[in-house]
Amino acid sequence: MTDNPPSSGTTSRDPSPQTGVIDGDIHRYALRVFYEDTDAGGVVYHANYLAWFERARSDLLDMLGVDQSGAIEAGLGLYAVAEANLRYLAPARLGDAVVIDTWAESIGRVSATLRQVARRGAVRLCEATVKVGFISLEGRPRRQPEAWQQAFASLVPISADDAPDLGAVVTSLKSGIAGTALQSGIAGREGQE
Repeated sequence: MTDNPPSSGTTSRDPSPQTGVIDGDIHRYALRVFYEDTDAGGVVYHANYLAWFERARSDLLDMLGVDQSGAIEAGLGLYAVAEANLRYLAPARLGDAVVIDTWAESIGRVSATLRQVARRGAVRLCEATVKVGFISLEGRPRRQPEAWQQAFASLVPISADDAPDLGAVVTSLKSGIAGTALQSGIAGREGQE
């Protein structure tokens, strides 16, 4: 027995990671219910809808050109779920093909409210309203980059020309915060509005 799988010496047949599609103002992300998603009765465990919704939102951000890793590495910030409300309508079962639809309900400078629906064909399985906020690495609310707000609002990917220069955004935020602190005489309120 060998430790290596048989190979033709090339990886050209490796599958690409799964990705969704943007259809108008709705992001659609497909998945299949696997055994690990279910309870002993073959029904999807309720907490897995949260994981599916998160996966769909992450894919949406990737498709829009929002560089989450770059924002964290540059010290700009990250998105965090502030609130999630779910309503379970019908069970998904082992082997089902499920589509997660996501769309923006409202977009603010610091937060966005998204609606998500898990469905099997036309049957709604679970609905969610999720509020995400953009926060600094210290956990304080912070304005999300303008290009990201616009991409969220229209579900139109950011072009390379419009993508924020994360280093410049951080520098601008720091100098704006320092100027505001000096003008108001209040220090230590970094990232708050």
